[in-house]
Amino acid sequence: MQRNDQTGPTGIYTRLESNARSYCRSFPVEFIKAQNATLTGADGREYTDFLAGCSSLNYGHNDPDMKAALVDHIMSDGVTHGLDMHTTAKTDLLEAFEEIVLRPRGMDHKVMFTGPTGTNAVEAAMKLARKITGRDQIIAFTNGFHGMTMGALAATGNAGKRGGAGMALSGVTRMPFEGAMDGLDSLQMIEQMLANPSSGIDAPAAFLIEPVQGEGGLNAASPEFMRGLSKLAKDHGALFIVDDIQSGIGRTGTFFSFEDMGFTPDLIPLAKSLSGMGLPMAALLIRPDLDVWKPAEHNGTFRGNNHAFVTARVALQKFWKDDSFAKSVQEKGAYLNERLTKIAALVPGAGLKGRGMMQGVDVGSGDMASAICADCFEKGLIIETSGAHDEVVKVLAPLTIPQEQFAKGLDILEAAVKAAATPKQMAAE
Repeated sequence: MQRNDQTGPTGIYTRLESNARSYCRSFPVEFIKAQNATLTGADGREYTDFLAGCSSLNYGHNDPDMKAALVDHIMSDGVTHGLDMHTTAKTDLLEAFEEIVLRPRGMDHKVMFTGPTGTNAVEAAMKLARKITGRDQIIAFTNGFHGMTMGALAATGNAGKRGGAGMALSGVTRMPFEGAMDGLDSLQMIEQMLANPSSGIDAPAAFLIEPVQGEGGLNAASPEFMRGLSKLAKDHGALFIVDDIQSGIGRTGTFFSFEDMGFTPDLIPLAKSLSGMGLPMAALLIRPDLDVWKPAEHNGTFRGNNHAFVTARVALQKFWKDDSFAKSVQEKGAYLNERLTKIAALVPGAGLKGRGMMQGVDVGSGDMASAICADCFEKGLIIETSGAHDEVVKVLAPLTIPQEQFAKGLDILEAAVKAAATPKQMAAE
């Protein structure tokens, strides 16, 4: 049962934890257990998880094989904290990553372990691009989200997040994401501005983009747009940074979200589900000729989380040795698209966003989206919003969620959308 109010949602958390806390405000339950797509509250109630740690738990909670390997590592006194020293856990991970991820995709990128979160990987990418090119400006995009430290925050579009900086955020030129403005060809606009010596746009060190904007409303860039940016970067002596922190590691149906788009990024920040089990871990993939760092020129105390190395290696070997897991994710993504298409039809003017297992419904109103998510929570489904106005109800279920549980969760979502849309429809009539 729920512990007393000294440790419950309105007790010690309100009294002692910072006001910066956010997700717990939407889900005021103390959770005591988690397995795959199910979270269990202190009162014994079970919730289906359509949030999955903001895509940090693509393989669900407490995968049994990762858990067993981690317990074995701990019980054998395996290294926990290794800075960037050589350890067996790191060796095993790097060998698996090269064999399972890089070589089959014709990639020879170096792996740079950064600090433990996505923003650390983005910071490293921005710093390296500036070091290589001697330029300071990074072209980032409307509605993009890249992290909360100052450099990555400068590339983030969200006004609320940027407002926490307390100072000017510089070094970034903002351009419209594909489809951000009706009737505007964003790629053509960027091309023309870079070609015009009087446009006022400085030559960029890099382009930084999310193929699917996780926090920005699930806007998905087309292969044509991504290829065009890759070419523009090359033509203008800039690097192409593809932030695959939320959209990667299988979330869109392939290990990287940009696979089969006809280009290879120069730099690829990874984090979230890279560790496989929700343990802090981030990395930057670097084209070999761009790996010009001097020793310790960019480092981080917790870049050697060996527990994360252990679980990441198991995740690769378990899920990515062949294409069977990717196919299952693609099938779930098709099912999600079918269900969300029907759900979107319940709300006048609503539309589908995203791709793969990273999709949602733009209901046109932050208030409505929040009401839908609150109703879902009351019915046992954890789901959140995204978008500039929090207008998109966003499905980020674990990629391993059982089909029956997935369907039931979407049933809850459909009922909540129907309930929220009914008053609006009656008013329209």
